[in-house]
Amino acid sequence: MITKTKRNLIRSRVHNRIREKLSGTTERPRLNVYRSLNHIYAQVIDDSKGLTLVSASTMADKIAAGGNVAAAKEVGKLVAERAVAKGVKKVVFDRGGYLYHGRIKSLADAAREAGLEF
Repeated sequence: MITKTKRNLIRSRVHNRIREKLSGTTERPRLNVYRSLNHIYAQVIDDSKGLTLVSASTMADKIAAGGNVAAAKEVGKLVAERAVAKGVKKVVFDRGGYLYHGRIKSLADAAREAGLEF
């Protein structure tokens, strides 16, 4: 049986492997996603400068339901609108070691619909 700490350790190893190959630049910052049991967070990060350009989350933005697909769509739409307002159109998607389905996929699809290209 895999415990939650073991599962998170495996996820962090996968994330580190992804991050070796993937980096956000000034032209194409990185759209990073983190999900917990009750919330989901997204940031657009310029790794060359070490700056977070925009962020959105179910916790900070008072989106009603935190840990479901509908909330992930809202966060994706919100982070994309904020990024486009800052002049960011193209990003690199960093799934954070999570599988690309469920909340992660719905956040990415909503961000694409709201104007981000990746």
